[in-house]
Amino acid sequence: MATFDHKVVDAFIRTMERNGDGLATQANAFDKLKAILLDAHRLGLYPENPLDGVTPPQYDPKRAVIPSLPQLGGIREAGDETFNLVAELMSGCGRRNGEALAVNINNIVADDVYRVTEQVNQTTKDYAPLKHRKKGEYRDVPLPSRTRIRLLTYADTHGTIDGYPFRHPLDISRPYPAYYFQNQWDRIKRAGDVDIPEGMTIYGLRHFFASNCLSHNIPITDVAEWMGHKSIDVTFKIYRHLMPGSIGHAAQVLDLGLAA
Repeated sequence: MATFDHKVVDAFIRTMERNGDGLATQANAFDKLKAILLDAHRLGLYPENPLDGVTPPQYDPKRAVIPSLPQLGGIREAGDETFNLVAELMSGCGRRNGEALAVNINNIVADDVYRVTEQVNQTTKDYAPLKHRKKGEYRDVPLPSRTRIRLLTYADTHGTIDGYPFRHPLDISRPYPAYYFQNQWDRIKRAGDVDIPEGMTIYGLRHFFASNCLSHNIPITDVAEWMGHKSIDVTFKIYRHLMPGSIGHAAQVLDLGLAA
């Protein structure tokens, strides 16, 4: 521990950069190292903070590719009934695909509120706690009437098991696997029959939710909470370009106040 100072930490960051580690990986590794070193500093192992003067790696997500409303309409009708409803849940409520696959009608806590409590983990293929949350923790998200009606209609048509409408097509005792949804998305893109913007991934459906919220002046703090981001900084970096008029609008409002 005595060998650590700001030069060692800088060298650690440069090594990750040379090795081609992604910015998200760099940021996560730095955060863990930072926590250890700050604890050591508080315990008196270092007379000075070994992180002073260190520029941390910055997680800078790629610009989100978001479908237009007509494009979204085509995507939400491009697959089978399960694919279309998952796309509806992602674009209507901002859920991650694993969260949409774990949807449960018992979690409709009000006509316009859904409680997101779990996800289908892509590694274990089973239900698991939400990203950045412990078991039993949840977040409440808006539930548009269109999305609620489609969910309940699907459940009425196909039935549910313990409230879950999505089950494995070959074994109803297991959750619906995420790769089924991904494979169908890949087939739809390859077929070229639907207008999908260049560079859009499945997460473009979730990005649409954020875009829809922000374009209707819903505070970004609320959007960050509904999307389950660990930090509002992540939300801001991904969607800052969706608020290009905010500074200009603020200037106009302030000008009116100054003239009063």
